[in-house]
Amino acid sequence: MSLNLGLLSFAQTNSLIIPTNVVLPKDTLVAKQLVKSLNGFLSQKESPNKENTYILKDDLLETSILLDEMKGIEKSGKFKDNNFYKGYLTNVVQIDLSNFIIQLSYLGVNENTPILCASFELLAKYKDDKFYFLSPLKRNTLSWQTKKIGNSTFLYKKELNTKVATEYVKDIAFFDKKLDAPQGNIVWYGCNDMPEVMKNIGVLYKLEYNGRSVGTINANENNTALLVNGTYNTNFNAFDPHDLWHERARNAIAPNSINKPVDEGCAYLYEGSWGISWSQILKTFKDKVASNPNSDWLSLYDGFYNFGESKEKHLIVSYLINALVVEKIEKEKGFSAVKELLSCGKYEKGNENYFKVLERLTGINKANFNENVWNLIKKSGKQQR
Repeated sequence: MSLNLGLLSFAQTNSLIIPTNVVLPKDTLVAKQLVKSLNGFLSQKESPNKENTYILKDDLLETSILLDEMKGIEKSGKFKDNNFYKGYLTNVVQIDLSNFIIQLSYLGVNENTPILCASFELLAKYKDDKFYFLSPLKRNTLSWQTKKIGNSTFLYKKELNTKVATEYVKDIAFFDKKLDAPQGNIVWYGCNDMPEVMKNIGVLYKLEYNGRSVGTINANENNTALLVNGTYNTNFNAFDPHDLWHERARNAIAPNSINKPVDEGCAYLYEGSWGISWSQILKTFKDKVASNPNSDWLSLYDGFYNFGESKEKHLIVSYLINALVVEKIEKEKGFSAVKELLSCGKYEKGNENYFKVLERLTGINKANFNENVWNLIKKSGKQQR
């Protein structure tokens, strides 16, 4: 029996399909171990990444960002089939005695037409009669430079804007302290665009990202966040502190419990929005909206009234009102009380969860909402750090 036929027969008991034209290692024992380990790795991919027994501890962070992209890859919502896409081993390249490059593709067939869902590239290490798998991220960025600032590590190609990077680290420290969150580590990679992000982490193609030019992919393991950025910001020349607030809040509070209007209110208050400072947002609001003391603020709140310059650069009344509420609560009771309102649950029609916590913290309810909001507007001023 030939090597290819023998391995194909071996592979039939596993989920990964091994085409006969794939060139596997000449040593049949090594080849069988590769297929066995790879199927073991894939069989555990839906579990927490740190529990995967085919990942070495030192490779966990970088591999998590790739493994997260592989989760649920067999499923098709369009065809309502949890196993529509089948995994194929498409290439094995042996680099040296113990290191390999592996490529996988997930394809489905509909009406005799093949549909490619994704292609992935992994590195494989042969150690103690077993293969371990990892993302090629470090290998693909081996020539990049590294700069550590505080608890953040920046990896970049040629130059890093250390002034902006330092401001970023300071803002993280400010937000995390306010949120009473542990001081975790950050590892940031400066790619040019989304295709480069995908290539570096080991995603050769993914239907979900078809046509996407920019984006950031991240992973979190052992109190370290890995951020592979592809937003034309290779030198870290800019970041959005408003978005950074949302990111840090979701690290500290369960995302499904965060109330969006309160979350946006915090971001307005601490960092403004769309590059517009909080003081300017407040001035615009007073000029455009807050001229009538008898305004129905509750209706404006529920209607998400936009007083910004456009639909794209929106400024929302309910977000501004919550900025004023957060300012009041933090001044009177500290940020721990703000966290109670922030984590009162997702926005819902009627806002019962929001008003229940708001009344307990401030005495403000639906009946006295208009009066209290107007008082907050009259007293409003710039929040200081």
